[in-house]
Amino acid sequence: MTAAPISLSTTRHEETPQRAGHWSTSPARELRLTQYCTLFSVVAMLFALWTLAQLIANRIHLGRYGLAAADITFTIAIVFLMWGTLFHQVTRWAFFKRLLKHRRATDSEVEAIYNDERPHPLIILIPSYREELRVVRMTLMSAALTEYPDRRVVLLIDDPPNPATAQDARDLAATRALVRELNATFRARQRRYASQLEAYERRRAGGNRLDPAEGHRLAILYREVAGWLESEARAHSVRDHYDDLFIKRILLEPARAHRRRAAELQQLSSQEITASDEARFSREYRRLVALFAAPMTSFERKRYVNLSHASNKAMNLNSYIGLLGRNYREIARGGALHLEECAAEQAEFRVRNADYIITLDADSLLLGDYALQLTRIMNQPESARFAVVQTPFSAVPNTTSLLERVAGAQTDVQWYGTQGATLFNSSFWVGANALLRRSALENICETVYERGYPIRRYLHDRTVVEDTESTIDLMMYGWQVYCHPERLSYSATPPDFGTLVIQRRRWANGPLLIVPKLIRHALAGSNRLRRLPEFLIRFYTLTSAAGAAAMLLTIAIPFPDARRLPVVWLIFSAIPYYILYCRDLQACGFEWWDLPRVYGMNLLLITVNLTGMFKSIRQAVTGTRSAFTRTPKVPGRTAAPPIQILMPALILPCVLISCIRLLARSEWAYSAYGVTNLICLGYALYSYVGLRAALEDIAASIALRMEGAARVRQLRGEMPVARPPVFAASGSEDRVSASAN
Repeated sequence: MTAAPISLSTTRHEETPQRAGHWSTSPARELRLTQYCTLFSVVAMLFALWTLAQLIANRIHLGRYGLAAADITFTIAIVFLMWGTLFHQVTRWAFFKRLLKHRRATDSEVEAIYNDERPHPLIILIPSYREELRVVRMTLMSAALTEYPDRRVVLLIDDPPNPATAQDARDLAATRALVRELNATFRARQRRYASQLEAYERRRAGGNRLDPAEGHRLAILYREVAGWLESEARAHSVRDHYDDLFIKRILLEPARAHRRRAAELQQLSSQEITASDEARFSREYRRLVALFAAPMTSFERKRYVNLSHASNKAMNLNSYIGLLGRNYREIARGGALHLEECAAEQAEFRVRNADYIITLDADSLLLGDYALQLTRIMNQPESARFAVVQTPFSAVPNTTSLLERVAGAQTDVQWYGTQGATLFNSSFWVGANALLRRSALENICETVYERGYPIRRYLHDRTVVEDTESTIDLMMYGWQVYCHPERLSYSATPPDFGTLVIQRRRWANGPLLIVPKLIRHALAGSNRLRRLPEFLIRFYTLTSAAGAAAMLLTIAIPFPDARRLPVVWLIFSAIPYYILYCRDLQACGFEWWDLPRVYGMNLLLITVNLTGMFKSIRQAVTGTRSAFTRTPKVPGRTAAPPIQILMPALILPCVLISCIRLLARSEWAYSAYGVTNLICLGYALYSYVGLRAALEDIAASIALRMEGAARVRQLRGEMPVARPPVFAASGSEDRVSASAN
């Protein structure tokens, strides 16, 4: 079977040079290559495991139980790492298997919804907490400009309603004003095109055939829309790569598409109008109105005492989802404001109902046909059990930060695994953006109590990874998660090590707690054997943070008599994985030499993943929930926790000592592995953390601890508090933020 070459970053949109080195390949060729690499890896793994089994058996036979225990520990670690490489290869194969069958929807197919008199109402929810105003503006604009005939956009502001400082009050007021400003802009343009639609309907109602000038009128209107988008692009100041992507993909790309459509419609003005042309004219006028028919509003749950005040994104979303389709009024009771459901004639406002919900992080961007593409899939009869349809986000390209570039490379390559898992019905909902079916959320809804008030909880917040846990909840009711194999969304990547630590530690904290629920589901019901691939992929995804412990064992501990370990077979088993990973990096616009950089980041994040995993274990033992720590989105540099700097720095000499001992015993193969780890980890510490930043962050932490200790002594009456000197990194563009929110 042959297939035409297709870009790995499949998209209906025009190709743009987002990153240097972008290349295309044949899915059929990549499928075959992945099969060969996987087969080679499996054979090498079997030889390695057979050798290890013989070695352990021989140790036990000779009574060398200490060495046998060490070898068993090493084998367990190696098996986990092997499964990680197989996971990538199997899901990569599954992605290209899906891609061979994937057909891009045509414009007429995705725009057929404009012929529907009553499309499913859609609401786009954007949870926000003390976000940078310009970032929120871009996210709101991208949400409002994503096409759909019946949509609303709601910014869920989670800032404290009674700010503690004057600056916080100004920021909150500016955020509220931004929503009102954008809403007024879109409503004005909607009215402009609604009047044009009414004039067109009057011309049709006259009973006369439409004249060819109708195409000319539409062409003028589409050029007008393009001109407005281009003026917005010119007015938007470019500070970084996020602004650059917003201008190119959210504003200018649709503007060019509108001008091409105007040229097509202009051609119709020079020929006789047919019945199909009249149908198209009607659709085009309705589309013009819908382009700006995106009412925007904001909602602040913390203003009301009877709504959840839990500090996490899940409850922010739950608070608004629980209001959909009802009428409300505000009542002051006991000195606090309550939101009370009431009859329509008493209502101060009504929260419109919605069949579909898009959740969108406040630092993410949606392309123009995101909603059209995903709702089209959701509306298909064969998609009736799809609870979530998503296109996992890609990293914002063209950053000047090396750490952000490498972290983005990890994200972009992981995209293939998430897509491939869909073939086995084992994808997880990725919370940065997704289309949710409201009826599925109602299926898993439960009522909980907070401060004595009943709270409807749709997305469960038992862990800090609400999207992952909610996936398992939906799965237990027979719902599915579907990944659309096109890149239609982008999300910001942490720009510095401190921010990256907060994000990745949160990702690693929680999945282990969900494993028992997954196992119970796997053992329940029938077709357990058929569901085994789904279980294995989900199980690895939930336990992948434990891979940090496995990697730490293999790089930092000089196993005795390492010469007898099947190191060569282990290397052979890993080579195909790295070959495919290099190809995926290049397909995402990176270079093959970014591979050691990504590997070095994996080593650097070992202690971050272990910290998240230990938080999960602590919660399982004590029952105390981990605090939800938001990824900071503030200008400047976020200080990294000293432990996450010191621990990798302590691992480095352990690896060095291990290498020296291995070299002294002439165990060349294993020592080469150690030297590679030594170089990559040292490079990661130097490049991603930096000596100066590390010292500054440690000093900042000591200063904060001293201030805290002084305040405690002051409260005890031991001494007057002396405020420590303000610590900041040099340069106004590189300040240190001590906040974790």
